[in-house]
Amino acid sequence: MSRTRTRVSVPDQACVAAVDLARAAAEELARPGEPGEHLGYEAEGDRIVTHYFACLDRAYRGWRWAVTVTRASRAKKVTVSEGVLLPGPGALLAPEWLPWSERLRPGDLGVGDLLPTSEDDDRLVPGYTETDDDVEHQMVFEYGLGRARVLSAIGRERAARRWHSGEHGPHTPIAHAAPAQCSTCGFYWLLAGELRLSFGVCTNEYAPDDGKVVAADHGCGAHSEAAVMPPAVEQATPILDDLGFDLMEVEAGSVDETATEELGHS
Repeated sequence: MSRTRTRVSVPDQACVAAVDLARAAAEELARPGEPGEHLGYEAEGDRIVTHYFACLDRAYRGWRWAVTVTRASRAKKVTVSEGVLLPGPGALLAPEWLPWSERLRPGDLGVGDLLPTSEDDDRLVPGYTETDDDVEHQMVFEYGLGRARVLSAIGRERAARRWHSGEHGPHTPIAHAAPAQCSTCGFYWLLAGELRLSFGVCTNEYAPDDGKVVAADHGCGAHSEAAVMPPAVEQATPILDDLGFDLMEVEAGSVDETATEELGHS
């Protein structure tokens, strides 16, 4: 039985020795003085060797110049095949490219910006699709006059997960310090449909979440039953007696006594 063997190419010694040739090629590609020390070589195939040089450019830390040299069969002269700047271990790289629709984050959309929604967006379904919220179809008006698409079960689940884990959910410092949950607050307005079981809108103008969707188990210090305001205490009007007088004893040696004695001798 025959076995397939993987051929390991032996580095060509002439190509391995062509370090100066590879460095000269790297210096032509880079700015003067940027190619640094020789980092080693790697055999790419028969009579093909790639030499690596450190890149001294501060903008490309961790990168290295790679120059591939080769020679023809039975030829003694080594020539340069290609040279390129490649990232090494620990090099700073740009993030993986993503389509613009996947790079968007909440708050990125500005005035005048348009965000098209794809036809196969799984967060939406046609407006006449039957949903879990109603026994009837979602189409309120005749088809063509109402909404073309409505929220799907997937879109509703994603929104619920996002709202519950966000800053208006139960896992926030303000919710932990609240006297009670939003579900027991008089300013908590329930949403329609299936989302009403877990979410509502805050209508308290003094609350930090006024006009925002909050989870039923969220909370804040502006709860309608947080505290009972104490009744106002009316201060009594002071009574002044300007008709009577009080007798007061005068100590010996006081100013009044001395003045009286002086008046008696005069």
